[in-house]
Amino acid sequence: MNLGIITAAGKGTRLRANINKQFIKLCGKPILAHTINVFQKSELIDEIFILVPAEYIEYTQKNIINKFGFNKVTRLIIGGETRQETVSNALKFIPDKCEMVSVHDGVRPLIYSADVDLLFRKLVEFNTEDTEVRGVILAASAYETIKQINDSDGCIRTIPRETVYHAQTPQTFFKDALIEAYKHAETDNTMATDDAMLVEKIGYKVKIIKGNHENIKITTPIDLFLAELIISKNGIH
Repeated sequence: MNLGIITAAGKGTRLRANINKQFIKLCGKPILAHTINVFQKSELIDEIFILVPAEYIEYTQKNIINKFGFNKVTRLIIGGETRQETVSNALKFIPDKCEMVSVHDGVRPLIYSADVDLLFRKLVEFNTEDTEVRGVILAASAYETIKQINDSDGCIRTIPRETVYHAQTPQTFFKDALIEAYKHAETDNTMATDDAMLVEKIGYKVKIIKGNHENIKITTPIDLFLAELIISKNGIH
C-alpha cells in the first residue's frame, strides 16, 4: 500500500490572520481541505496521515475530515516543533505493509492527483533502472539568475540557472529508505529543509520530475491572492 503524509503543523503568522495559515479559507474552504482532496482523489494513495498542532486536532477532525468526507484519512497526528519533527512523528505509525510514502506540505494545494500518482510510478520506474534511486520529487526550474553570496552579501559566483531547481512537494520515497534516513538524522543530529536532503545524506539517489511553478507554498498574503487566481483560472479543486 501507499501512504500520503500531509504536514500541516506550522504556526506561521505571515498571513496576519487569527487562525493558522493551513486553515485559512481559499475559495470557500480551508487550504488544508484543498490539499487533502488532491490525495483523496489519487488513484495510488491508499491511506493519508494528517499532522496538525495539538490545539487543532478536534477542529481538523470536525471541520475538515468529517465535513468533506475524507475517508482515506486514517490518522490525525500531533505535529512537532519543526517540519522534520512532524514527519518523524508520522513515521512512527506507518504500517509494515506500506511500500511507498508521499510527503506533502499542507499549504501547497495547487497540485493535481495526477502529479501525486506520477511520482509513485516514476519512483518504481527509476528504481527498476537503478536500485540506488529511492526517492523522486517535484522541482521547478529556476527562471531568475542565481547568485552565491558570502557572509557580507558579496557575490561569489553566478550559478548557471539551468542546473538549479526549486524543490517542491510531494516528495515520494520507498518507506524503508525514508525511515532509515530519519533514524540516521536523529542519531547524527542532522536538520534538513526537506526530506530528500536526508535521503541523499545516507547515500541514496533522488530524482526530480519537473514541476509547475503554480505549485506554490502559501505563506504570505500575496501567495493567497495568487492561489485564488490560479484556482479561478484553472477551475481546480
